[in-house]
Amino acid sequence: MSRPSWTTAAPLLAIVAVVPAWFAHPEGAVVLGLLAVLLVSAVLAAVHHAEVVAHRVGEPYGSLVLAVAVTIIEVGLIVTLMVTTDKDTSGLARDTVFAAVMITVNGIVGISLLVGALKHHLAVFNPEGTGAALATVITLAVVCLVLPSVTVSEPGPVFTGAQLAFAAVASLVLYGMFVFTQTIRHRDFFLPVTHGQHSPVVTSAGGGDSFEHEPVDVDEDGHADPPTDRAAYASLGLLVVSLVAVVGLAKIESPAIESGVAALGFPQAVVAVVIALLVLAPETIAAVRAAARNRVQVSLNLALGSAMASIGLTIPAIAIASIWLEGPLELGLDQLQSVLLLLTAAVAILTVVPGRAKPLQGGVHLVLLAAFLFLTIAP
Repeated sequence: MSRPSWTTAAPLLAIVAVVPAWFAHPEGAVVLGLLAVLLVSAVLAAVHHAEVVAHRVGEPYGSLVLAVAVTIIEVGLIVTLMVTTDKDTSGLARDTVFAAVMITVNGIVGISLLVGALKHHLAVFNPEGTGAALATVITLAVVCLVLPSVTVSEPGPVFTGAQLAFAAVASLVLYGMFVFTQTIRHRDFFLPVTHGQHSPVVTSAGGGDSFEHEPVDVDEDGHADPPTDRAAYASLGLLVVSLVAVVGLAKIESPAIESGVAALGFPQAVVAVVIALLVLAPETIAAVRAAARNRVQVSLNLALGSAMASIGLTIPAIAIASIWLEGPLELGLDQLQSVLLLLTAAVAILTVVPGRAKPLQGGVHLVLLAAFLFLTIAP
């Protein structure tokens, strides 16, 4: 009888460790260090199982699996922190969702374009599908995160009950329309593209060169055959276990993170950024791997799909949870955050329109991410 692989053992060990640690509230550096190792192992295992499921179901369904799963866990983490912490959490949902948007649109997109372009000369993707995803993300971000700061019915960056209900319904409608477009109506716009081995290489003169956007089925790439149904279902179950373990361990580590943030004199919003980085780590690794295999479209599907799900599913869930949660729910961004969001949207549009990107575009997005991280620490 063969031994279970580390990708099977890691999530199981992590989920087993979550149960006693959740009630024991460990404080020792050694115990917290071991839990951190399990956290990283669970993240890596989640990437592996997500790729197995994605390979079985094909694109673009595979990209949705991890995006939706991570978002569901993200909602649970936000609500858990809002209920259990004794600090002001009125802006926790906003800070976490905004951090997720900046990390996905600038971080995951940026590093995917950089890796893809450096390894394959140009990062090629379908601008029609990617542009539709970006337009949905921008609309969701403005409706849910910008409008609360400019409405006048309620003082402060908050919605009234009716406005929050409208934003929640609009988010679900937009997300549902996009999923229908991506998976049914115009599925081919979200498949990986190729320019062929004999396409001309762009020269410094930049004249007369073009790339054909030809959809390619991921399962017909000449690599390993798709996994069996049994293996796919097993990986799906282990993916869920891994994600639950990741968020559970992140929650257990959060007091230490909060203490460290406070000791360094950083704003409370840094905690939301750290949590978002941990939760989005599986998607980041999966996106980089896809870009290295010249499947930048898969990377962009993951990035923009995650940003979209983070807003389109998280805000409605938090709106429902706010019925019994105490205190105001601040969703509106401040001026600095709004400027960063506006700049991100403008740069992302210029990146998507051509359908191909040089390493420069990836670097620009990563600089925007660095600006967001630095200005979160030192606003």
